[in-house]
Amino acid sequence: MLAQLTIRNFALIDSLTLEFQPGFNVLTGETGAGKSILIDAITAALGERASADLVRKGADRASIEAMFEVEEGCLPIVQEWSEDGLIILGREIGASGRSTFRINGRMATAATVREVAADLIDIHGQHDHQSLLHPERHVDFLDGWAGKEVQAAKRRAVELLGQFRDTRRELDTLLTGERDRAQRLDLYRFQVDEIDAAGISQAEEEELLADRSRLANAEKLFAAGTTARTALADRELSALDLLATVAREVESMAALDPRAGAVTELVETAVTAAQEAASELREYLDGIEASPARLEQVMERLEVYRNLKKKYGDTVDEVLAHRKGVAADINALDHSEERVAELQAEFTRLGTALDTASLSLVQLRREAAALFERVIAAHLGDLNMAGTRFAVQLDDPVQAAEWWARGDKSTQALLGRAEFVISANPGEPLRPLAKIASGGEMSRVMLALKTAMAGSHPVALIFDEIDTGVGGKTAESLGAKMADLSRSNQVLCVTHLPQIAAMAGRHFQVRKTVIGERTTVVVHPLDGEARVGELARMLGGGEATAAQHARELLAGAPSGRE
Repeated sequence: MLAQLTIRNFALIDSLTLEFQPGFNVLTGETGAGKSILIDAITAALGERASADLVRKGADRASIEAMFEVEEGCLPIVQEWSEDGLIILGREIGASGRSTFRINGRMATAATVREVAADLIDIHGQHDHQSLLHPERHVDFLDGWAGKEVQAAKRRAVELLGQFRDTRRELDTLLTGERDRAQRLDLYRFQVDEIDAAGISQAEEEELLADRSRLANAEKLFAAGTTARTALADRELSALDLLATVAREVESMAALDPRAGAVTELVETAVTAAQEAASELREYLDGIEASPARLEQVMERLEVYRNLKKKYGDTVDEVLAHRKGVAADINALDHSEERVAELQAEFTRLGTALDTASLSLVQLRREAAALFERVIAAHLGDLNMAGTRFAVQLDDPVQAAEWWARGDKSTQALLGRAEFVISANPGEPLRPLAKIASGGEMSRVMLALKTAMAGSHPVALIFDEIDTGVGGKTAESLGAKMADLSRSNQVLCVTHLPQIAAMAGRHFQVRKTVIGERTTVVVHPLDGEARVGELARMLGGGEATAAQHARELLAGAPSGRE
């Protein structure tokens, strides 16, 4: 449920914190008092579009935080972000228009916020019932209500549809791309031949790099080696001569004192090491070759490596991996006729499986629709539409092969369409919802749908003045239905009808006031006589009569209270 809403510097709101309760919450106020600003703030926190115009004049940024208490059974993405059973969706809107989003203090994208919010809250505005005018949305209402079996069947059909499309697209590519296939074969074979002819390897490249360094620095290596060899063994007083003198003296010491024996061993080891180093240096110097011809050969061979890596990869391993991938492509293209036959058979098989899955899905929908019609009719009866007939019309799906052949892009044509039809008055035929002229009737149909689906998706529900065009007993019915709905879902309702406001367990009044020569929106929770006064204002008429009527509404509407 939405537990707390904090807004700062948003439109006409300076600073505001609201705490909501489970059950039924209402917000009321004069026309233009700022009720819509609160809904705009909530939708902004949920990741919807919000412009820089919403930043309060004089502020550098606006901020909104919506704190939700998370229940068990929520979607995995909500569980992933939840901390101690809470989700806090935060948004800052800069004066430049740039927004930043956070979930429990961690940076997030707008798309992630919307995905998380979808399992937390559902906002239904006074114009949202327009979605009922689009039959393509009706099947989603039905599937959402029908439950896991229908949804699993739908996922299976959609999965098969994806495979069906992918298979046909690959098949069409092979059938229509013969010239492209020949061109790609020539290119791929050239690449394989070029890499194979080079005969490259990681070991050879490393060896070539070492040879290049040695050949390019032959003179420096010879000079340094000669100096070291001379100092070690070839001058009149060499390092070996000095070590020999040290060895004789230490031996004489050891003859006099056995404790000097350890030093003797160390010196003898040093003499041996120096002799071996002198021998190694002599052999190394004999092997140094300043060969410009050999260096040129090495450079030419390294240029082969450089050119291949420029075309096919940054390393030898990547070049060889490219060669392997291209060889696989050549094999696939060489066997394209076989692949065509395989794909044609797979396309037929998937089409048959898809037809079966679609028919099964539609049959499950038919079974669910029969119960759905009764449930909606019952809710409409509660909303003073007892004479209304409601039905779900389901179309049989088009066969997959026919669907593809005629280029139909409508998934619903393949997986089955649903359309809600209604007769609002006895004796009238069932007609599409789009033919219903009354906005009040449309709002009641939407509320009936929301109520029916509440148990399958227990999120916070916000109704923003969906009672437009409604009054009298129908208003009482709407309020009672929302109060009933609030037993399974938290309900927040922006309303101008006292019959609905009286049903709520928590009542907020929204109004504008002037503070320091600036207009600001303030919200106050109402109780006792303050609530009676607000209901009386909404009722109109004489002050005493309206107040008495307000008390009667409150006394007769206990269902929305906690």
